Amino acid sequence: MARTVSQTPTGIITAITSTKDQTVHSLRTASPQTEHRIEHDCVGSLPVPSQAYWGIHTQRAIENFPVSGIAVSHHPELIHAYATVKRACAMANRDLGGITKDQWNLIDSACTDVASGAFDDQFPTDVLQGGAGTSTNMNVNEVIANRALELGGYEKGSYTLIHPNDHVNKSQSTNDSYPAAARLAIIEALNGLLQSMGMLSRAFRALGERTMQDVTIGRTQLQDAVPMTFGQEFSAFASLLESDAKAIDAERSPLATLNLGGTAIGTGICADARFRECSIQHAASLTGLPITAADDPIAATSDTADFVMTSALLKRSATHLGKIANDLRLLSSGPRAGIAEIMLPPRQAGSSIMPGKVNPVIPECVNQSVFMVMGMDTTVSFAAEAGQLQLNAFEPVIVHAILESIGILGKAMDTLRINCVEGIRVNAETAEDSTRRCASLATSLIGHIGYEQAVGVAQTAMSQNITVREAAGLEGSIRPEILDDILNPLELARVQGKG
Repeated sequence: MARTVSQTPTGIITAITSTKDQTVHSLRTASPQTEHRIEHDCVGSLPVPSQAYWGIHTQRAIENFPVSGIAVSHHPELIHAYATVKRACAMANRDLGGITKDQWNLIDSACTDVASGAFDDQFPTDVLQGGAGTSTNMNVNEVIANRALELGGYEKGSYTLIHPNDHVNKSQSTNDSYPAAARLAIIEALNGLLQSMGMLSRAFRALGERTMQDVTIGRTQLQDAVPMTFGQEFSAFASLLESDAKAIDAERSPLATLNLGGTAIGTGICADARFRECSIQHAASLTGLPITAADDPIAATSDTADFVMTSALLKRSATHLGKIANDLRLLSSGPRAGIAEIMLPPRQAGSSIMPGKVNPVIPECVNQSVFMVMGMDTTVSFAAEAGQLQLNAFEPVIVHAILESIGILGKAMDTLRINCVEGIRVNAETAEDSTRRCASLATSLIGHIGYEQAVGVAQTAMSQNITVREAAGLEGSIRPEILDDILNPLELARVQGKG
């Protein structure tokens, strides 16, 4: 039983409030008569702020892990998913007689409140924490228990009726509940990312349709290749994004395989043998997801392969997004001394000294986002490999890296679409003129005059600074009217339209 005392601390307590986009840290000076309650654990006793819904385990984590300055509340998906997992487990315990009806009613209501986001500010534990996520699990257990006690008219910390370990965490361990919550959180976050990917790919498709008849020149090794259209180029970007989205969507099913009921190492110690199936069924019902139980619970407890695969798919998507950003920057370079085939919407002044300079700041921001995601994937790989024996102790950094990558990628895609792609214009006349002057158009003559003579035409065009059409006319082997068809850039790009 916790007791409430009055103290006159001289220190400062850290209040951590969070939003989806950022974690804000504010130092709040304690008042001279701040009240605390004393809670106990296996290590000893510790004062906990009376108004806090967390308890002693969370309080120790606050003091033990002042590392990144990023609270678990930075990832509300994880909190909400964890509350849903706890609710499913409470349902199973109710069904199996592990908790009373009164306990169930209060725990269920508390889980619903936490899952709704009403208590996000009660999760101050740092995302970088030892214990394989135990601090986060206990933070969830304590907040749910104290909210349930409050709903029942009891004081926070008076854990006789509802105890964080005995009732909220009944039939569970951090080692099965944390990865279960993490998987559900990642699935939820991926849903948002897929929406952003879909909107960006559709924006490129629309841009491609508008510019499908506008000729440009393709490049290989940054040198002139053969004709294509801007529409084909932009549509290819859309295809890359759609391919990534399909692969990510397929990964949601493996992520829906949970190991609830495995408890500490997968053997199911301290849990009713029926709990595993029962909790999985309730989790599936609550989420609407095709949740299934892991085939081998012992293997699943230490396995992080699905996290590695998810991170790899995020890196794949980031690689494509970075390539797209690179191409947009290159194609818009200039505008007088560069390629300048496309014009990006001006977003801000580009220099503190050069008047009128405008930089491709949106693609640059996207590139930096890509670098972050690639680094996060490296973190996931190292952390996954570092697991030992029956548990990987480093799932907290894995989960943080994946959720952070998803958030960064989604926002990068949104800003690229809204602040760049939707405002892109093509310099069609200049691009078409450049295309007709490219010596590589002589490629289309090979079937008519052979490779060697086509080389001669290309060299004439280059040395005399004339078009391939003009050089081929000087060569004289092909009638002029046939040349017009052979050298039609749209025909060469396999696009039907204006000549």
